[in-house]
Amino acid sequence: MRTSILLLLVVVFFMSCEKQEKRYTQQSPEIETYKKVVDNYKKLNWEAMATHYADTAKIANNVIKEKAISISKNIEENKKDAEMFTWVVEKEEYEMVVTDENETWVNFWGLWKGTMKTTKKVYDIPYHVTARLINGKIVEEFGYWNNAEITSDLMKAEQKLVEIAESEANMAE
Repeated sequence: MRTSILLLLVVVFFMSCEKQEKRYTQQSPEIETYKKVVDNYKKLNWEAMATHYADTAKIANNVIKEKAISISKNIEENKKDAEMFTWVVEKEEYEMVVTDENETWVNFWGLWKGTMKTTKKVYDIPYHVTARLINGKIVEEFGYWNNAEITSDLMKAEQKLVEIAESEANMAE
């Protein structure tokens, strides 16, 4: 009887020592892929950045999933931003998680420091992006940041232009 109990304990011990699947890490091929995405973004290398996305990838930056856009549309928006701003990305942090549904997600946190080309005003915006990868390609991505200060400044600048145009029109009469 003692031998049976001892044998049972040994079996339980070895079963508990089985290698567990890694569900969280800060080092993985998926993280390396996302680091390349961020590097391409910083260098404005849109063509190289797109290679890390599946053709059907959906990107939802500050919108709900139903309003997600394609990588080509996202690149168009990034190009427009690059006309207005120069930027750097600092304080980069990455992690990868495998969910209970066996989905692989890479989380990214960073500080976007953008300088508006026309005003030279610098904006420091913390942001978070989470990207789901399948077979090394991003299939969906969600980005979150607060761009209220930029939006407010752009609205003020637009209002000022309207006021100037109205003033010039009144002077011409």
